[in-house]
Parts: sequence; structure tokens; C-alpha cells
Amino acid sequence: MGKQYYIYIMTNKNNTVLYTGVTNDLKKRVYEHKAKLIEGFTKKYNVDKLVYYEVFEDSYHAIAREKQIKGGSRQKKINLINSINDTWKDLYETL
Repeated sequence: MGKQYYIYIMTNKNNTVLYTGVTNDLKKRVYEHKAKLIEGFTKKYNVDKLVYYEVFEDSYHAIAREKQIKGGSRQKKINLINSINDTWKDLYETL
């Protein structure tokens, strides 16, 4: 199996902030967000709950999908999350 790439959406405790990212090591990247090891948006807004992700076989498609999601409305992101995680539980423990 080759390298995998992930797009992911994270939120804060009250589900009021949405953050979309891309990585090749989802478990490590979410841990970094949870531990506040990354300066910037997710640390500032306490974004530490993984609520959605997709897996890709190459970085090109993962980055294209990330841009597509980021370009969409908040409602489209909410609908995407609800399509697989309607309770908005933290998916980190399932990785």
C-alpha cells in the first residue's frame, strides 16, 4: 500500500468554528492540534475535535479536494460532516 493523504475538518467544543486541512499523517496532525503544538488559527480558536475526513491515494487529489471544501459555504461543510457524523463526535479515537 502506498502513502495515503487525508483532508479533514475539525471544530471546537461548541461546533462554532470549522477548520479544513490536508495531511499525510492524520493521527499525528490531529494530535498536534489537540496538544496546541501548532501556532495559528486552530490554537487561537481551540479547534481540537476531528469531525470529518477523507482518504486519498495521492497528494494532488487531496489538495484539490481541500480547496474545493474550503471554497464551499459553511452550510456545505456542515452537510458534509452530517453525512457521516451527524452527532459531531470526535473521530480521533477511531483512527
